[in-house]
Amino acid sequence: MDSLPFVKMSGAGNDFVVIDNRTLQHFLTGDEIAWLCDRHFGIGADGLLAVEPSDQPTADYRMRYYNADGGEAEMCGNGARCFARFVQSMSRADAQRVRFITPAGLITGEYVGEDVRINLTAPTETKVNQRADFGWGEIEYHFMNTGVPHAVVYVPDAEEAEVVAHGRAIRRSSIFPRGTNVNFVQVIDTTNLIVRTYERGVEDETLACGTGVVASALLTHLVHNRALPLSLKVRGGDVLAVNARREGDTFHDVTLTGPATEVFSGEIKL
Repeated sequence: MDSLPFVKMSGAGNDFVVIDNRTLQHFLTGDEIAWLCDRHFGIGADGLLAVEPSDQPTADYRMRYYNADGGEAEMCGNGARCFARFVQSMSRADAQRVRFITPAGLITGEYVGEDVRINLTAPTETKVNQRADFGWGEIEYHFMNTGVPHAVVYVPDAEEAEVVAHGRAIRRSSIFPRGTNVNFVQVIDTTNLIVRTYERGVEDETLACGTGVVASALLTHLVHNRALPLSLKVRGGDVLAVNARREGDTFHDVTLTGPATEVFSGEIKL
């Protein structure tokens, strides 16, 4: 029976199993990944990150990300910050940043004290002020793809939001043929938001979602005219910062900053 070394990491409560697969010797099936992420029978995580060699000269590594159901996803914001922190020990001791390729594009991670700042690709598919009935009456929603698809619904009180029931209904709606993550956002004041997220692939609320935080901030800038940067408190209690430069209908230099820490390391038999 093979033994798999791993590190468990947390990005604002969004937790990940991280493996070093630079030699490409680990070939995990979707069922094995789902088992590793299972909180009762495996290690327990919202997803799995694998470090692989880059096939592009502009990138130091390739990041592979798999949701807790074993399916591969294009991108994960908090996962990318944990990935950057994980590979820091593999880079030069004085390295201040790292670049890695993902299906969503080239990502840059920068070390800012205890935090990690990642520079994300420009969002796409932005739609604001949409209306639909997902089963409890017509509501307004907004949409943005920040590497993965995100719907945003503004609520008066995030604590009272029916994140799982309503999030699951929106995620499964035929409006989103690929499915979508769903963020319930409360605007506190001119610079602060509260965000709760139902994640596709995890199929439950998570303590944080980096790409969801980015979508929530950028859509709040568009819909509620709030100036960037914005601070967003997630379910796990941490506060993440989102900044970007807007030119017309396009965002450039999109960044997400927040904590990324190692929880523990070990080996598990497959």
